[in-house]
Amino acid sequence: MARAATSQRKVLNTALAWAVGFLIFFPILWTILTSFKTEAQAIASPPIFLNFDWTLENYAVVQERSNYMRFLWNSIIIAGGSTILGTIIAIPAAWSMAFVPSKRTKDILLWMLSTKMLPAVGVLYPIYLLFIKMGLLDSRAGLVIVLMLINLPIIVWMLYTYFREIPGEILEAARMDGATLKDEILYVLTPMAIPGIASTLLLNFILAWNEAFWTLNLTAANAAPLTAFIASYSSPEGLFYAKLSAASTMAIAPILILGWFSQKQLVRGLTFGAVK
Repeated sequence: MARAATSQRKVLNTALAWAVGFLIFFPILWTILTSFKTEAQAIASPPIFLNFDWTLENYAVVQERSNYMRFLWNSIIIAGGSTILGTIIAIPAAWSMAFVPSKRTKDILLWMLSTKMLPAVGVLYPIYLLFIKMGLLDSRAGLVIVLMLINLPIIVWMLYTYFREIPGEILEAARMDGATLKDEILYVLTPMAIPGIASTLLLNFILAWNEAFWTLNLTAANAAPLTAFIASYSSPEGLFYAKLSAASTMAIAPILILGWFSQKQLVRGLTFGAVK
């Protein structure tokens, strides 16, 4: 009886997991399917799921209308640059909080996390004026700085959590062997925390890639990433759902592929230190 109940519970949990996974993935699937429809089929009521005339016209129109590769390259530079810069800054900060904590360490961590609760629009105007003064408006460097700063609390928190799972005695042994602070961080701590650092890089790259508010408000043409590429298909004449879906599919395809091939590393990093 107990074995049968356990088996039923596993089947139920598996079915529930698949159902939740499908609900999460369905909007992406619907966007991809809509990108292969005509505009009339995209707005048909009731909606057409699979029984429609598949076409690549929307992708051809998007390619002709926009320089997709320029938007893609901007996204890679902005997301990659902000992630790498944030990680370089966060590793020493997380090391200090994990291995040389003070009475205010938890307060500092909570304060850093609380900045994520600030509505972005509340600081848009001063940052916009500051960017104009500094010549950073509509520039990749400006977006790299902004996205690095808004994601820095998450990077520090994640690295702090991973570093806390590493025994401090290992670092003490390295110091006794003559390791400097630089050697300790670069050659002892970092290699041991590679799974956690890798998952932090991946997660924050995705967050920076998907960022829309700052990219739409601080860029116009030169540094516009793929989020601006998608937004350009919302016009005063109306929404062209099929073409918008094609643009969205082209924008999310690189990050979906990256997530698919790095899922094992991401899961390994997110569970790093969970089992001792």
